Amino acid sequence: MESSTALAAPGLESYGVRNLGRILTPALAVYSEFVDANVSAALRLLGGNADRWRPHIKTAKLSFILRRLIELGVSNFKCATTLELFCACHSGARDVLVAYPVQGANALRVREIAVQFPVTRVSALVDTVDAVAAWGGGTIGIFVDINSGMNRTGIAPQRTEEVLRIVQAIRAARLEFRGLHFYDGHLHQADLAERTTAAHLGYDQLMHLVAALAKAGVDVPEVITAGTPSLPCSLSYAGFREAGFLHRVSPGTIVYGDATSLAQLPHDFGFRPAVLVIARVVSRPAPDIITCDAGHKSVSADSGVPTCAVLGHPDFVPLGPSEEHLPIQVPVGAAMPAIGDFLYLLPRHVCPTVNNFDEALILRNGKAERVERVTARGRETLLRAAVPA
Repeated sequence: MESSTALAAPGLESYGVRNLGRILTPALAVYSEFVDANVSAALRLLGGNADRWRPHIKTAKLSFILRRLIELGVSNFKCATTLELFCACHSGARDVLVAYPVQGANALRVREIAVQFPVTRVSALVDTVDAVAAWGGGTIGIFVDINSGMNRTGIAPQRTEEVLRIVQAIRAARLEFRGLHFYDGHLHQADLAERTTAAHLGYDQLMHLVAALAKAGVDVPEVITAGTPSLPCSLSYAGFREAGFLHRVSPGTIVYGDATSLAQLPHDFGFRPAVLVIARVVSRPAPDIITCDAGHKSVSADSGVPTCAVLGHPDFVPLGPSEEHLPIQVPVGAAMPAIGDFLYLLPRHVCPTVNNFDEALILRNGKAERVERVTARGRETLLRAAVPA
């Protein structure tokens, strides 16, 4: 996306905050009532069955929000890091899949956390026979990671015999084969019909694999698909509704929402932004440019420029950020914000944006209520069992 292209964003109504005088900016603002609304929208799409949703918590990151998800009935999660796993288990999650091919000390740490929280069902991913050995003798469940065409991890669904050998190795190690993981995050075509066609072709291949495993005497208990952009594609695939396995979807971005997901998902799904970055105007370096204090160390630039949209100002265009500065072009004739004014920024990619902050401002009904740690931000460094007390 070019820097001259504005991102779609809702208006500022319902997002203004009354008591900002003592808030340091940039601030990560979590609108708790809109988090609740997004969770309710997801559950409506799933027919009210929270058990069909396994959100990835790389977005949520806060134990405060994880506990709220659990209160609302969501108890199955995915994560990528050991810190995310620890926070999910500590928050009361019932079932967590580490959806990342952890190795070495990372695998040992996953096993350690599983022992620490025996009431939580912990699972891991493998995509080779050799990878199964890291989990032998433990209680970790195993999913086989299937390459959806993203070519990031996983084994191609057409390699049926090799998938079967992996399942046999899981059973030989006296581990539980939990199912197949199929993340099609590379599908984000702007046209939903085109995206759906591509996704359904992948699901057809996945279903052929399930059928081949069944013929070999292997039942697949669970199949996980869909990040945020492919959520509507998974929901519309008839084969999942008629299957003998438990089908779960795993979008996590929808809990908070961002400018990208607003564009990717149908408007009638009912999702709305629940996290913004509140910034202040700090300079006016040119007649048509203001600068606020939300550079790429605050609002992630990993998805390109513009990094965000400015709520209430759809014609403002954020330019290329530096570490702490975000210049914004103001069109001719538009009211120019004054230095010190607040701006409400909707990130283009909320997941790494949340990870930029140590703390989050929790809001409800336009009022700042509390500050919560972004508990799963960053990573653990040492295997705890190896660190002297």
